[in-house]
Amino acid sequence: MTHERESRHPQRPGVELAGLLRRWWEEAGGSADGRRPTQQALAARLGIDQTTLSRYLNPKHTSTAPPRIVEALHAHLRAPATELDRARSLCRAALEENSRHRPAEPDGTDAPGAVTTVGATTRTTGGPGGRGPLFRRARPFLALAVTAVLSFAAGLYVDERNVPTGRAATEVKERAVAGGGAVDPEREKWPLLYMKGETVDEYSWGRALQNLLKAHGYDLRADGLFGEETHQAVMEFQQKRHLPADGKVGNRTWPELVMRVGPGSTGPAVRAVQDLLNNVGLGATAVSGEFTAATAADLQLFQRTHRLRVTGKTDRATWHALLVNQRPPVGAPDYQRPASRSPVPFA
Repeated sequence: MTHERESRHPQRPGVELAGLLRRWWEEAGGSADGRRPTQQALAARLGIDQTTLSRYLNPKHTSTAPPRIVEALHAHLRAPATELDRARSLCRAALEENSRHRPAEPDGTDAPGAVTTVGATTRTTGGPGGRGPLFRRARPFLALAVTAVLSFAAGLYVDERNVPTGRAATEVKERAVAGGGAVDPEREKWPLLYMKGETVDEYSWGRALQNLLKAHGYDLRADGLFGEETHQAVMEFQQKRHLPADGKVGNRTWPELVMRVGPGSTGPAVRAVQDLLNNVGLGATAVSGEFTAATAADLQLFQRTHRLRVTGKTDRATWHALLVNQRPPVGAPDYQRPASRSPVPFA
């Protein structure tokens, strides 16, 4: 009977996760004896603000804590080891549920008023005051008007600096056919990396670049430091691909570097994917260089969360989304955790 009642009214995974995280914090010990950190101190350790942490720990609301925060909380609060897998499962379920029920525009990915093409559908995101019923009813007509204007403009002007070449151009065409819609290289901004000094750490972006260069046959250490060796390798790669050999990795070089990997793949390109997955806030992806079933599952979750085709394999769109959604990893070595970090610019 109890089971029937529970099945009729199942608790949402995000609410259950919030309750579990709250219990971890409350059972960490009494705050008076110093064993349980205050939420302010705990938030500082996690690299988030206290308001966000309080929301994650509030069992009256659905927790949206990403797996990296859940795992960090488990470690900092010394929660029972047997509960970590349950927390990860709840976290993934909550993220998937949130992805299914959120509005058409992904949070934080489009600037107000931006036009986004997804498959054959063009949509316009709203700015402040632009999400009311009247705006939503008018949105399809606005989208059609914007599409017509963009199509007309595209016929008048093409910026050759943003037109993919070689294999990248072929993949753009493949995506346009598979997705049923056109790809606009003008709007696809990739991180811009270049040599700023031997000791400047580019974090996961730099390691992804170096691993991809290794996959193309260059002997480099994937340490994230964009030094002279990486600079020379980039220039040689650009020359071979008939790109401007300026040593800068941006809108034209990244699409030529990335490659398709999936189940059964091995090597540095797989390490690049795993390292990027490990740093997007969706969970601790093992960086092994072998594309395992767990890697495929993590990649599929990322693709669902970011409204990409869920294939469990990397294509141009998936690589781009992985790169632009990076963050400093939790528990990174000291050299990867400066007091403040300037965001990597985009080409």
